[in-house]
Amino acid sequence: MPDGSLGFAIGDVQGHDVEAAAFMGQVRTGLRAVAGVTTDPGDILGRANNLLLSMSSDLLATCTFLRFDPVSGELAGARAGHVPPSGPPPPARRCNLDPGGLPLGVFPDQRYPVTHRRLTRRGAFVLITDRVVEGPTFPIAEGLAQVTRLVGAASEADADELAAKVIAVADLTGHTDDAAVLVLRHDGGPYR
Repeated sequence: MPDGSLGFAIGDVQGHDVEAAAFMGQVRTGLRAVAGVTTDPGDILGRANNLLLSMSSDLLATCTFLRFDPVSGELAGARAGHVPPSGPPPPARRCNLDPGGLPLGVFPDQRYPVTHRRLTRRGAFVLITDRVVEGPTFPIAEGLAQVTRLVGAASEADADELAAKVIAVADLTGHTDDAAVLVLRHDGGPYR
């Protein structure tokens, strides 16, 4: 990003056809364009939402956008209707957990609350799509709990190994599509 921080995103679009794929491309392009003028994850999602609505599509997308500042070790994130990332629990006094906001492409001028964490211990954050943790006979709470346990127990694991373990949870959901995992490893600093 322009200030030297790193941006990471994962999303899921409504539908499975060519129109849905094209819309997801617009989401990706919109996020990249907006991240060139602001680094606040909530602002990025809000502006991308308005940009997508100006294109008059009937589709919507969920998304998580994270910004990592390698100087301070801060991870800031916002969600637009997307499942939360899994990672070590933040100290309560340093993090205000938020419920996220509406998916992108629903209503204009939405606000997306930002969660701030300071990464002080070696570990990983894992971004997933809902199909990794939810299915017709597999409740999302159970899937999220399994992924959280895997991430918590794998603070030293290689990113590829952790991704393989997390994506294996998707086999329990009964779905055969739309499962994606992004593992972000960090060393816990010092960052200065």
